[in-house]
Amino acid sequence: MAIITLTTDFGEKDHFAGAIKGAIYSELSDVKIVDISHSVAPFNVPEAAYIIQNAYSSFPKGTIHVIGIDSELNPENKHIAVQLDDHYFICANNGIMSMICRDIAPQKIVEINIHDRVATSFPVLDVFVNVACHIARGGTLEVIGKVIETIKPIKNLIPFVNDERNQIIGSVIYIDNYGNVITNIKRGFFESIQKTRNYEISARSYKFKRIYDKYSDAINFDIPEEKRYDAGKGLVVFNSSGYLEIAVYKSDSSTVGSASSLMGLKLRDTVTVNFVATPVTPKGKEVLER
Repeated sequence: MAIITLTTDFGEKDHFAGAIKGAIYSELSDVKIVDISHSVAPFNVPEAAYIIQNAYSSFPKGTIHVIGIDSELNPENKHIAVQLDDHYFICANNGIMSMICRDIAPQKIVEINIHDRVATSFPVLDVFVNVACHIARGGTLEVIGKVIETIKPIKNLIPFVNDERNQIIGSVIYIDNYGNVITNIKRGFFESIQKTRNYEISARSYKFKRIYDKYSDAINFDIPEEKRYDAGKGLVVFNSSGYLEIAVYKSDSSTVGSASSLMGLKLRDTVTVNFVATPVTPKGKEVLER
């Protein structure tokens, strides 16, 4: 049974997501459709890229991923189908795939060219569904497109490193449901610049001198619970996806707040890491200062 996933910025209020599912079922009644997310911020390509990068590998090989973000066809926004890591991705060539392709080379990329055969004012419903069902039936990519070698990159996806290599300037690419702030700085990249140096992470007026392995590592469990006041404590971790994340312990926007709300951090805001030439201790340094 074929699996088709959907990731869009359509939301839940309108008919779009439901119409796409209906069109797929009309062509393939025994297909399995899985919603990854329909809550991507409108036209937010980096956010969509982060979500699909971290979701796709949990699905079986051969899964088909339809990504409906900024998908209107125009001379600067062509449609592509990509075979990568034995999965298939159907989306606009607007940079969405560049985050995944930075780590894994695509097996094949085609620029979809069936538009003259499909009347459409809603590309995800008509063109993307058509391509997804073609692949699900065992069809090849060359039938629905011409092979190309490269895809459009997302601007500012890779953090900047200065010439002295003592500073990384990254940016916020995603804010999750807890208000945690995810940057474009990955663990491997950070460590390749850090070497054996101490560091200070700056986000607006907040500074951090330690990165934890998990959220609860920021808590001193030797102190009685009623005296700790843990909720709302600021911290930095490398999250489960390997990205540098600024978080608040047990964040809740209605009570203790979140990293995004308390620190005023938004998408595309700058996060800076400064390195100093002194050996790092095994446990790093202390946490949040202001």
